[in-house]
Amino acid sequence: MTSVASDGQSGPAFRSDLARRLLDHLRDTLRQPALELAEAPVPISGGYDTKIFAFRLAGATAPFSGPLILRLLGPKHDPTRALRERAVQNAVAALGYPAPRVLAASADVAILDGAFLVMERAPGRPMLEVRKLGIAGVLARTQLRLHDLDALPLLSAVRQEGIGEMPSFDSMLADLDRRVTRRPVEGLVQSMRWLLSHGPPEPDRRAICHGDFHPQNVLMSGHAVTGVLDWPNAVVADPAYDVAATRVILSCVPIEMAAVPAVARVLVRMMRPVLLARHLAGYQRRRKLDRTTLAYYEAASCMRGLVRVAEARLGSAGGATALNPLDASSFGERLAVRFARITGIGPALPPVR
Repeated sequence: MTSVASDGQSGPAFRSDLARRLLDHLRDTLRQPALELAEAPVPISGGYDTKIFAFRLAGATAPFSGPLILRLLGPKHDPTRALRERAVQNAVAALGYPAPRVLAASADVAILDGAFLVMERAPGRPMLEVRKLGIAGVLARTQLRLHDLDALPLLSAVRQEGIGEMPSFDSMLADLDRRVTRRPVEGLVQSMRWLLSHGPPEPDRRAICHGDFHPQNVLMSGHAVTGVLDWPNAVVADPAYDVAATRVILSCVPIEMAAVPAVARVLVRMMRPVLLARHLAGYQRRRKLDRTTLAYYEAASCMRGLVRVAEARLGSAGGATALNPLDASSFGERLAVRFARITGIGPALPPVR
């Protein structure tokens, strides 16, 4: 899960040597040697596994002349993820969906010490900062709008990047299985076997699924959705999978991990069941979902989070890397409880050390 939030600064400053290297790269890419930084990259609050900076260029022509976002991936990520994100965001944007266009992307980790994307900065602010009522309805309508898109242009766009095929639910599940058996993450083996043996019937139609669709990844201005952010978990799958992933995020992420003021957390905790029910009801007014299938995909969404949390905790056990706040929180244990309620099998995570 990633949360991309407000204009407030967060995190370490962008190093001056990286700023020079970014500028040199853009000068070469755009063939504009006189390009300068009108506003140096400044951190904005963002995800748990990427660093996000806002900046502006001086002397650039459109579309690089407006407000820009630099999304910098960490060294643990496959660098080609930046190219896939570019293909996904630009494909859905070309289909009329409110995703920020990616203007440049590089899998060359030598430039900025990690793969990166430069994209347009979408106007607006995260949904929870803009409105307090009607959130579930906006979420459902915006998710339905995504699922209505034709997936074929996206599949073609990813293929043209030369980085393989667009991930599907089946390929995601196979990847989780490889990761569980490779480590091995012993407490997840039995749970993984359940998922592999209880798959639902083939869907009537596969849709573009965001995979991390929640209020903090939806920007709004007034009553309009102006941007849907954070696309690395996108797959082409049964739309029920995307709804299930949203339900797992909304129910399992600790309130203190969300961008919610402390004084409002008790109210938000009380309203969670209402939000979940209204989101599902709003979605099902247009597209009915089979409850058994939805439950299976909720279990799969839990497993996706469980594998990531387990890997992070195992990787930090020797003290080489620090856990991010989400992986160090009760999020993993909440996922394990939800998975057990659905399947009757209780996953076990490595402890936080």
